[in-house]
Amino acid sequence: MNERTIALVTGANKGIGYEIAVGLGALGWSVGVGARDDQRRKAAVERLRAAGIDAFGVPLDVTDDASATAAARLIEEQDGRLDVLVNNAAITGGMPQEPTRVDPATIRTVVETNVIGVVRVTNAMMPLLRRSASPRIVNMSSSVGSLTRQSGPAAEQRTGPIAVAYAPSKTFLNAVTLQYARELSGTNILINAGCPGYVATDLNGFRGVRSPEQGAAIAIKLATLPDDGPTGEFFEDAGVVPW
Repeated sequence: MNERTIALVTGANKGIGYEIAVGLGALGWSVGVGARDDQRRKAAVERLRAAGIDAFGVPLDVTDDASATAAARLIEEQDGRLDVLVNNAAITGGMPQEPTRVDPATIRTVVETNVIGVVRVTNAMMPLLRRSASPRIVNMSSSVGSLTRQSGPAAEQRTGPIAVAYAPSKTFLNAVTLQYARELSGTNILINAGCPGYVATDLNGFRGVRSPEQGAAIAIKLATLPDDGPTGEFFEDAGVVPW
């Protein structure tokens, strides 16, 4: 069995996901670039390899059961296990998203990718993660999903615009992360949620104030936690994010 650390990053063909792949690859890891678009995935792999990173493409649509199963089969045939899974793929569903005016279908679409997609991919990869000596799962969340930060005086609310699809999808993801942590308690699998901050990507029309590389830092930190590291928690660069 190949003893390199094997990682899979979903939505890794661009933005934060790509920079997560760069950061993990810089550690000498073999990094799977999970993406549904063939051309963008291949281009990302080529760029990573040109930078000296051991990257490989993983065709993956997180909204499709067969795609997740096929991705797990590819990694199993190639490496026999998975050490780190970073669930990064996400969508906003478009703005504005005022709750009194939103199309319920928008909420359904966002949850399908941002929450159910994470469950789908995580469960498909779980048998491979269980074969790892130090498996880690990182769910890329957002502080907009923090109920604490969304509540209280308006002056203390630091969670972006009203977004009844996107923000609650991250709250849902945080809750799902906790459920996994509870089930996996007592195993060697550590699972945590991470907030990259307000990063300039096409997800927000490049209005963010942080670079994708800065946004990737929290995922890399959580992917490399020691065996006695935390699990079932929510972090940003500054520390713990309140639920």
